[in-house]
Amino acid sequence: MLRGLVIISALLLAGCNTNLSQIPNSVSVPTDSPVLTASQKMGLHEVEDNEELRSFLGIDPSVTEWCAAFVNAILKEHDIEGSSPYPLMARSFLDWGVSVEEPQVGDVVVFPRGDQGWQGHVGFYIMTTADGKYYYILGGNQDDKVTISRFPSSLALDIRRKNTSPSRPQ
Repeated sequence: MLRGLVIISALLLAGCNTNLSQIPNSVSVPTDSPVLTASQKMGLHEVEDNEELRSFLGIDPSVTEWCAAFVNAILKEHDIEGSSPYPLMARSFLDWGVSVEEPQVGDVVVFPRGDQGWQGHVGFYIMTTADGKYYYILGGNQDDKVTISRFPSSLALDIRRKNTSPSRPQ
């Protein structure tokens, strides 16, 4: 597979809330990765860029939690079946693809959120900090926009990867 290079610092300058000194200058990303498509949306804000996000997501991000809608919309751009039957619920990705132990760039990571068992957050894995304590996640609805944010790796409910087995659906 051809591999491309995404300059994370360029992505971060588009509106990330992370400490630049904690991230290496580059992360290798496959050229056909949904992460590249997601990175093109960096900085889009749910209010300031409402019309563009509404068109892309199919929902109004200023009134609907939209992290799962963002991941599903990015997957759809790559003709990859998204989560179902609840595509607006982050935890619906717990049944998507296959579970993996070690994350790779572009894997989908699900985290808890709020005080209800059905609540969650989901985004695309970018990298792990050197000490292994945090994952950098590219996702929507992170500070009300598309950003790369840091999440405790210990809180990840699951790491999911596109199922490439021809015998099982996504």
